[in-house]
Amino acid sequence: MNFRRIDLNLLAVFHAIFETRSVTLAAERFGITQPAMSNALARLRELCGDALFVSTSNGMQPTPYALEIADTIGVALRDVEAALGHRQSFDPAVNAKIFRFHLTDMGQMYFLPPLLEYLGKAAPNTRIEADTLSLDALREAMADGRIDFALGKLPKLVGRGVRSKVLFAEHYDVLMRAGHPAAQARLSQQSFLAASHAVVSTASGGHRIIEETLLKVGASIALRVPNFTVIPIILERADMMVVVPHRLAVELASTNKLVVYPLPVEVPAFNVSAFWHERFDADPAIEWMRRHLFELFGEVKQLAPKTAVVS
Repeated sequence: MNFRRIDLNLLAVFHAIFETRSVTLAAERFGITQPAMSNALARLRELCGDALFVSTSNGMQPTPYALEIADTIGVALRDVEAALGHRQSFDPAVNAKIFRFHLTDMGQMYFLPPLLEYLGKAAPNTRIEADTLSLDALREAMADGRIDFALGKLPKLVGRGVRSKVLFAEHYDVLMRAGHPAAQARLSQQSFLAASHAVVSTASGGHRIIEETLLKVGASIALRVPNFTVIPIILERADMMVVVPHRLAVELASTNKLVVYPLPVEVPAFNVSAFWHERFDADPAIEWMRRHLFELFGEVKQLAPKTAVVS
C-alpha cells in the first residue's frame, strides 16, 4: 500500500460506516450526499484491496479484514482528534458527538432517562451509546477511547490513568409490591428475614455485598438473575423483596406498583462516581459532558461510606 495516497478523510469514512453499518447514515454524519459517501467507499476499497463492507439485510456488514483493522483505525482517529482538540471548542448545539458510557443495567435505568432528556434540548446532535464491560475490558476501553465515561460504584477502577470524582453518596433500600404481606407501616427485621428475596448477580459484582449480607443473616434467596431489568415486573406479580440503591428504588416506585422501605439490616453506604481517562481530560467535548454530568447528578455533599438505616 502506498501510504502517500492515504487521505485521512477516508479513514473517517471507514469508521463512520463501521459504526453505523450504513452508507446513508455515514453520509448524514459527514453532511454529504449518499453518492459522495459511496464514492469515498469505492476509493477506500481500491486503496485497501478489499471490499471492506458487504451489503446484507442487516446493513453494511464488515469483512474479516475490516474487522481486523477497525480498532486500530478507531484509536488512530481518536489520537489525531485529541492532538488537534486543544485548538477546537465543543459547541453542543452544533457539533455532532457520540459519547460512550459504561453502565450496568441499574445505571442505565437511573442515569439515561434524565441525561437523554437534557441532551435532547441542550445538545441535539449528540448521541449516547452504553455498554457493560468487565473491569479489565473497561480499563482497556477507557485507555484507547472506546469508552468515555464510567458511572457507578467502581472503587477498583481508579488508577492506571483513570480519574474519578464522586457524584453522590448512596445507600440501599428495600423494594416490594404494594400488596406484599410485609408492606405495613414499618418493615421489621423479622419480616425482612422471613421474606423471599431476589438478587442480581452481575459480572462486575459491584453490589455483591447485598447477596453476601442476605446469606450472612440467613435470609431466603428465591431468585438470582444476571441483570436487573426483569426485577420490577417480577415484584409486581410475586411476594418477593429486592435490595437496591435508594435513588433507583424511588424512581421505580414512582412508575410501578411498588413501595420502598428502609433496609432493616446493616449494609454500608457507598459513593457513586464518574470515571474518565486522563488521556482525554482536556478534550473539549469530554470536559463539556463531565461538567454537565455533575450539574445533573452531582451533590455538593458527599458521604464517606457509612451504614444504612438499621432498625
